[in-house]
Amino acid sequence: MVPQASPASAWSALETIADHPLRALGSPAPAARKRKAAAPDEHAADIERGLARRDPLTVRPRVSSRVLCAVFGVLMIAISFGAWWIAVRTEDGQSYEDMVFSGFHDSLPSWASALVAPFISRNITSIAGHPLNFTVIVSALLIVVAAVVMLVRKRWWLVGQSAVFAALCFASTYLKGVLPRPFIINTVSQPANSAPSGHTMLAVVAGVLLLFAVPRGCRAWMALVGAAYALVIGLSVIAGAWHRPVDVVMSLLLAGGFALLAMAFTRTSGMDAPGKRASSPSVQIVGTVMITAGVLCCCYAAYIMWQIEPGLSLSASWASVGAHVSTFAMIAGVSSLVFGMLLAMRQITASPLSRAGLVGAPPAPPKKKR
Repeated sequence: MVPQASPASAWSALETIADHPLRALGSPAPAARKRKAAAPDEHAADIERGLARRDPLTVRPRVSSRVLCAVFGVLMIAISFGAWWIAVRTEDGQSYEDMVFSGFHDSLPSWASALVAPFISRNITSIAGHPLNFTVIVSALLIVVAAVVMLVRKRWWLVGQSAVFAALCFASTYLKGVLPRPFIINTVSQPANSAPSGHTMLAVVAGVLLLFAVPRGCRAWMALVGAAYALVIGLSVIAGAWHRPVDVVMSLLLAGGFALLAMAFTRTSGMDAPGKRASSPSVQIVGTVMITAGVLCCCYAAYIMWQIEPGLSLSASWASVGAHVSTFAMIAGVSSLVFGMLLAMRQITASPLSRAGLVGAPPAPPKKKR
């Protein structure tokens, strides 16, 4: 049986456990203090169950939010394999990627070349036989920063979610040795399968973990940083002739899908503290702009691919220019779309608003005057 405590003592005990400022609710009764001292873990669980009965949104997000995360996550993963199938198992797909592979670096504008140049450089050093380049070093530092932020904020459930997400992404890189690449045309690129891109996957993991770790006020900024960093790394691995376009697209969508599936299991310390939840104009604006821009860029890239399709089998020079432009637009669009979706879903799972008092209740509409 759950101990029956007054609302004041229950909320004040939650304040002591979760360290959030609900001072106006009063101090716990002496009996509650004694029970906490005797069995703090059991009392904390009792308080959590009591709050779940009072308002389930203090413990876990809405069912609709979790279902949306699962649906969009599975959809992203399915689209990633669909893109791989078109690029690898069709003649036009292999011709398109061959055009991009052979001259993408020279087609980049000067500002883009300057951005990707540090990440194209060869390995800086190695640890235990594993080569380290600038991409690995920067990504590792960002992951460490994200982990430290989670630990300092005592987001223990979020640490577990992030570990599972990172493990899924790491395991998916082994698809590179499993997925086939049938011989359809004689290409200048390597004949073996190279999807998904491990460096792009690492960059997306770093950006996603930062988005997970930071509080509500910083989420929009981290989504922009993550999308920009993933874009630069995605362009660099193509410009360095390490990967084909579908390798980057597949990595972005797989990592985004795994992140959404991880968010479907958000609860307790993986969420914002009750009493600190609020709607975020920055998340709404930035998320909307990123998703819209991502969709438009992807549609623009698809339109260019449709226009150059007749010239792919002929290796026409005009088709080569279109292939390079569409690749840039496609990588930028997928990066923006993935991180825009993650930003929106992170907000609604981490900070669900409620009408049950002092938990970030949305403002009531004004009453009409009679």
